[in-house]
This record gives sequence, C-alpha cells and structure tokens, in this order.
Amino acid sequence: MLDRFDAQILRELQRESNIPVAELAERIGLSTSACHRRVKLLEAGGLIDGYSARVNPKALGLDLLVFVEITLTSQSQEAMNAFERAVMLYDEILECVLTTGTADYILRIVARDVADYDNIHRNCLGRLPGVSGMQTSFALRSIKGWRGYPVPG
Repeated sequence: MLDRFDAQILRELQRESNIPVAELAERIGLSTSACHRRVKLLEAGGLIDGYSARVNPKALGLDLLVFVEITLTSQSQEAMNAFERAVMLYDEILECVLTTGTADYILRIVARDVADYDNIHRNCLGRLPGVSGMQTSFALRSIKGWRGYPVPG
C-alpha cells in the first residue's frame, strides 16, 4: 500500500518526470536522501515503469488525431496474434488496445493531415491481416489530454 509520500512522489513525477530529486523532496516534505530512496524503491517495485518526455505533436506537424475501430474476420488466437504482431511493425500506430463491444481493437494514430492519414490508411492499415472492417473517427480537439494515472492516497 502506498503511503502519502509515495503517492505524492508518483503524482509529481507524472507531472514532471525530470524534476531534480532535491526539488521533489522539498515539494513533498522529505529529505533528499529519503526521497531518493523512495523513488528507487518505487522503480524496483514496478510502480515507476520508466521516464519519458511529453512531446507536442503539433510542434512535429502532427495535427490530426485519429481513432480507428478494427473488427477482425475471426477472433481465433491465430488471427489475433497475427494482427497484434503486424500492428507492432508500424510506428504510425501509436497505441492499440483489445476491446470488448462492437470493435475488436481500437487504434490511436496521428498524422500531419487528411492526405497523410490517407497514406497511412492505404500503406499501413490496409496491410493489417484479418481485418473485416474499420471505423475511423477524427478528433476535433482535445478537451483533456493525458496527464497520468490517478494515484490513491
């Protein structure tokens, strides 16, 4: 179970992963050494899975956010494994989740514009094995972007 210090560490690191340990310690009211020790324990325990920078997609010219619902011709283990292996080959597919409901998978994709998405559709999505249907939705604007998991405590 997380105590309040561990919960605060996780919240702060999700907001700003490159914060110096001394500043993190000051924010949550611990000594630098105690804070450092807790961070290392959270890493060793698998609660902190890694560190990364949040890159602004617009600054890279990636203005179009697309969600694609995929339905497979079969939900056999072989068909699903083949699809999942193929998804891993395309950097254009940012995220793929297996879902319940009408779609088997939902993909999150970014593109420069509609013409770029058309290219991704033809040369990436169109090559995925076992697909019987695709439903594409274009995001108009982000209301609440990803900022981390809720941390109890």
